[in-house]
Amino acid sequence: MVVLTGDTLTLEDVRRVIYEKEPVTLCEQQKVKIDQNRQTVERLIANQQVMYGINTGFGKFSDVIIAEKDLEKLQLNLIYSHACGVGEPFDETISKAMVLLRANALSRGFSGVRSELVQKLIDLVNAGINPVVPQQGSLGASGDLAPLSHLALVLLGEGEVFYQGKRMNTSEAFEQVGYQAITLKAKEGLALINGTQAMTATGVITYLELEKLLYQSELTAALTMEGLNGIMDAFDPDLHLVRGHQEQVEVAARMVNLLQDSKLTTKQGELRVQDAYSLRCIPQVIGACWQTVNYAKEKLTIEINAVTDNPLIFADEQKVISGGNFHGQPIAFTMDFLKLGIAELANISERRIERLVNPQLSDLPPFLSPNPGLESGAMIMQYSAASLVSENKTLAHPASVDSIPSSANQEDHVSMGTIAARHALAMLQNTRRVIAIELICAMQAVEYRGIDKMARETKRFYERARKVVPSIRKDRVFAKDIENLTRWLKESTESDIKYSNEEVEV
Repeated sequence: MVVLTGDTLTLEDVRRVIYEKEPVTLCEQQKVKIDQNRQTVERLIANQQVMYGINTGFGKFSDVIIAEKDLEKLQLNLIYSHACGVGEPFDETISKAMVLLRANALSRGFSGVRSELVQKLIDLVNAGINPVVPQQGSLGASGDLAPLSHLALVLLGEGEVFYQGKRMNTSEAFEQVGYQAITLKAKEGLALINGTQAMTATGVITYLELEKLLYQSELTAALTMEGLNGIMDAFDPDLHLVRGHQEQVEVAARMVNLLQDSKLTTKQGELRVQDAYSLRCIPQVIGACWQTVNYAKEKLTIEINAVTDNPLIFADEQKVISGGNFHGQPIAFTMDFLKLGIAELANISERRIERLVNPQLSDLPPFLSPNPGLESGAMIMQYSAASLVSENKTLAHPASVDSIPSSANQEDHVSMGTIAARHALAMLQNTRRVIAIELICAMQAVEYRGIDKMARETKRFYERARKVVPSIRKDRVFAKDIENLTRWLKESTESDIKYSNEEVEV
């Protein structure tokens, strides 16, 4: 059970809720704080204190005072008018994470909502009712207004949801589970949509999937080392310790552990003096990729426990402060930085693919073909990998350096953080396919060298992957193999990358 306190949620908690369907509950102490905070809002309304978004219009309309009798209608109109998302919907994992993160942010007790509203969000998570949220339409400041408005529609019993594998009207799903729509009170509509949960949820899912893919890329690179008779001296711990980057040291140590009993790797001077950079610099490059991931983990952990709406209500001080915590710049920078690591993970993988298939760069059969000339083998797999790598390079352009003024120039600087997060996720999906192609080629290469000579860990990985993609005995439609192995990489469990949880001596 994951207990929401507002400031103790971890990325591992999110993983268990999203992927293992662990139930969520609201901390009782926070429930009391939320309700006390709500009482402050109601008292200030009764005293006719002017508060942005509570009894005023929004954005450029912030100077328009709203009569008390229209406060609920104000919140309803806000959700309706702001639900302008377009394009394909986010994956269910992301929309579910959005609901979870919004519930956690509101449970801090600074947003002026009722605990009933927070509980409704938690109920959606636990029931597996995931809002249909269009991916496009957020500027990433004033929060993810458009995406979160589609989330808020669901609480009203409107919009669409994914439920039990089907896309349906929210009212239909509510009827099946016996849920009632909620009526938003003053401030609650604004509290729901003024936040960074679309970009942050996308960032969290990207992080969780990328962490696993990095370990898988190391395993795949280890197979390639065997397929190309790679030189192990490049992973000597002394070499990496003198540079001092911890992630580099750890990658080198894992490569040594993976290949320690291999009879396919070589020593310096045995076949050649040095390997190409795509082999020799695996620790330096993948280690640097891990640095981007570790930075993202730090910033995402802060953001999933952040209060990001506006205004905020500080009950103890009896004050309401309008600020800019909804601005997505921290996450925009984070996701743009993470994109660099994702891009280079694919980039160096594609260069290893080239070495596996190019007969001028190894003594392997040309393009790993079983019958070179008559059959093309893996020739066009490298084309596909190169195409994905090139696409990643265009997506890696930083979204965070762009800004377009909105709301009649009241909101004159925005983050584009949601675009950065969406591009990072797209790049991750491209990169997973590149790693899948490298793995197909590496498996073919080690078969040529002799699988009986493989290291214990790499052979274990090879045997699992071979159950998904058979050996290349003749040309076939390789697109199916790429997609099947990509799916396996995405869905595989920790047991498939067991070494990643073992202690590494460095």
